[in-house]
Amino acid sequence: MATAPQKVKFRDRIKQIGMVFSFTAKRDKLFIPLVLIAVIVPLAAAGIAVALGASWTWLPLGVVAAVLAIMIVLNLRSNNAMMSEMEGQPGAAAALVENMRGDWRVTQAVQYTGQFDMVHLVIGRPGVILIGEGNPQRVRQLLGQEKRRLSKVIGSADMRDFIVGDDEGLVPLGKLRNTLMRLPRTVSGKDVNALDKRLKALTSRPQMPKGQLPKNMRPPKGAMRGR
Repeated sequence: MATAPQKVKFRDRIKQIGMVFSFTAKRDKLFIPLVLIAVIVPLAAAGIAVALGASWTWLPLGVVAAVLAIMIVLNLRSNNAMMSEMEGQPGAAAALVENMRGDWRVTQAVQYTGQFDMVHLVIGRPGVILIGEGNPQRVRQLLGQEKRRLSKVIGSADMRDFIVGDDEGLVPLGKLRNTLMRLPRTVSGKDVNALDKRLKALTSRPQMPKGQLPKNMRPPKGAMRGR
């Protein structure tokens, strides 16, 4: 039986928020001014309402509104800061998908070159998704190889591919999340599990080395004839 996910303790949650706050503040010059605005505007509005004769309950409401505003600013600006930090880093697209909400099964670098061109395999409700990073020309070759390899085992599941980049026809890293979230859900959760098992079995098989086999790995003469 699957174990239930462990609940994050309140103290750990506060620590996480503090780390995200510090990370964003160091990389986003507008973050602190926006946080100050998020605090001042609701509290000022609540204070003015009380001064004009409204109930004192407006003050707690102002505090709650300020906290919500801070969290909204933190969420939006931390995402931007994270994208800026990840931009241009090998494996950034895979890391982004791994942290998305929902059931996304990511296998990093199922195809790659020595120049940090790579293709990541993603399995989810939209089906099979291949995400390429690196030089578009070399990545397209890698995508072609991987698509031919997977087409034999994915059955009727949809297969899509994207190349991350800023040129025409590519998907910018900052838009990759929304691009994947907008894909139609054509695979059930049960089929995602079955598909994941099949593809993991495929990707876990050791690949034969290319080129001429070393002498100590060659079969004896006549061995293949006897089969």
